[in-house]
Amino acid sequence: MGETVLLGSKPLTRDEVVAIARGSVNVRLTDVAARNVATAREHIDALAEATQPTYGVSTGFGALAVRHIPADRRAALQRSLIRSHAAGAGSAVEPEVVRAMMLLRLRTLASGYTGVRPATAAALTGLLNAGIAPVVHEYGSLGCSGDLAPLAAVALALMGEGEVFDAAGNRVPAADALREAGLEPIAPAEKEGLALTNGTDGMLGMLVLASADLHRLLDVADLTAAMSVEALLGTDRAFAADLQELRPHPGQARSARRMFAALAGSEIVASHRGPDCTRVQDAYSLRCAPQVHGAARDTLSHTDLVADRELMSAVDNPVVFPDGRVESNGNFHGAPVAYALDFLAIPVADVASIAERRTDRMLDVARSHGLPAFLAADPGVDSGHMIAQYTQAGLVSELKRLAAPASVDSIPSSAMQEDHVSMGWSAARKLRRAVDGLTTVLAVELLTAARALDFRAPLRPAPVTGAVRDLLRTRVDGPGPDRHLAPEIAAAEDLIRSGAVLDAVADQWEEIR
Repeated sequence: MGETVLLGSKPLTRDEVVAIARGSVNVRLTDVAARNVATAREHIDALAEATQPTYGVSTGFGALAVRHIPADRRAALQRSLIRSHAAGAGSAVEPEVVRAMMLLRLRTLASGYTGVRPATAAALTGLLNAGIAPVVHEYGSLGCSGDLAPLAAVALALMGEGEVFDAAGNRVPAADALREAGLEPIAPAEKEGLALTNGTDGMLGMLVLASADLHRLLDVADLTAAMSVEALLGTDRAFAADLQELRPHPGQARSARRMFAALAGSEIVASHRGPDCTRVQDAYSLRCAPQVHGAARDTLSHTDLVADRELMSAVDNPVVFPDGRVESNGNFHGAPVAYALDFLAIPVADVASIAERRTDRMLDVARSHGLPAFLAADPGVDSGHMIAQYTQAGLVSELKRLAAPASVDSIPSSAMQEDHVSMGWSAARKLRRAVDGLTTVLAVELLTAARALDFRAPLRPAPVTGAVRDLLRTRVDGPGPDRHLAPEIAAAEDLIRSGAVLDAVADQWEEIR
C-alpha cells in the first residue's frame, strides 16, 4: 500500500472509496481535520461537566433518552451502548464492505462534527490501515439511526472485543489482532458510542462498490450483446448515431456507440448486408439493447449523484457545530441511499433479462439462423449449452425478486421512538446479490456467443468481438463434445470480474470511452 488518501482536505471520491475498501490504499487525517476533531471534542468535554442534559453525553439512547446518566456512569454508558448494539446475526458480510463502512465512518469523524477524541479517530485509522476487518453480521441494521449493529461491531473491535478478520483473512479474536498489529484498544468516552455507530456508512459503502462493479458490467453487457447480434446475423444499422440522436438519452447513445464500434469490420455482419437479405429488422433483444443498457447507465448516473452527495455529508446525531452547539437531527435516516439502492436493482434485473433472451435465441434452431441446436457439436447426443440457459433463467428469476424494493417497508423500533426506518442496509445486501447474479448471466451469454461465432467460421468476427472470443479461448475450449460446463461458466465469470474482458478491447474501444 504505497498510496495514501488524505481525509479532511476534500470529499472522498467513489474511486478512492473502492480502492481503500478493496485494500490497495491507506488513509490519513489531514492536520486541518485533526484540529477540527480536537476542537469539537473540547465542546463535548465541556458539556460532560455541565448540569444541562445533552443527548448521547449525559442521557440514555433512543427511547431511553429521557434518562439522565450521572457523571461517574457515562463511560460505562458508552461501553454498554456498543456492546448492546453489536447485536447482529447471520453470516459475516464481505471484508470489503466492512472496510468501506469503516472508511466512511472515519470520514465523518474527520469532519469535526461528531465530538470524538483525536485518539479514537486515530484508532479507527490504525485498524483500517492494518487490514483488519471486524466481523459484521448480515442482519441487524434497519437503515435508520444509522447502520447501528454493523457499526457497533466495528466499535466493539476498537475496544478489543468481538472477532475480526486479520490482514491474512483469518477469523481471530479482536484483542489478538490488535496486539499483533501493535494497536491499543480504546475505552470510549462521552458521545463516542453514538459517533461510532450513527451513520449510513454500510449502505453507502455498498452503493459505491456496486456502482463501480456496474459501470464495468454495463460495458461488458454492450460487448456480449454485440457478440450475440453478430452471431445471430443481426444488423448494426439500428445502432447508428443518427438514429440514436432522435432520442437523446446519454446512456443509450453511449451503449449504441460502443456496440456499433464493437461490430465494425465484421465479416459476419458484412455477409448479410446486401440486397439478398430479407430480414428488415431484428428481434427486440438485439435491436433494443442500447435502449435497455442505456437506461441502466442513466439510472446509474443518478445513483452516482446520490452517492457523491452522501460522500460530502456529515451523518451523525447529535452533531457538534464549531460554535459549540450540539443539535439533534434526522440526517442518519437512510432513505436517500436506500431509494438509490432499490432503484439500481431494477435495471440490473432487466439487463440480465434481455441478455438471457439473446442467449435463448442462439440456442433455438428455429430462431438462430443456421446455428446447430443448442450449439451442440452433435445435437441429440450432445446437449450443448441447453442447461447453461436454465442457469441464466433461474438467475434472472431471482434478480426479478431482488428488484422488489426494500425501502417501502418499515418496522417501528425502540419503543416507537424510531417509528419509521429506511431498510437501506437490506436494499444494499440484495443489490450485492443482484450484481453477482448479473455477472453470471453475462458470463453465460459470453460463453454462448463466443461458441456461436466459432460456428460462423470461416467468416471472421469483428476485431473487438474477436478479441473477446480469443481471450475466452485461453481458458475455455471451442465447440466439441459435451464436457463439464460449470467450470467454463466460472472461468467466464472470472474473466469478467478481473477486468480481463474489458482490457482485451481497451485499445479498440479507447476512442469511444
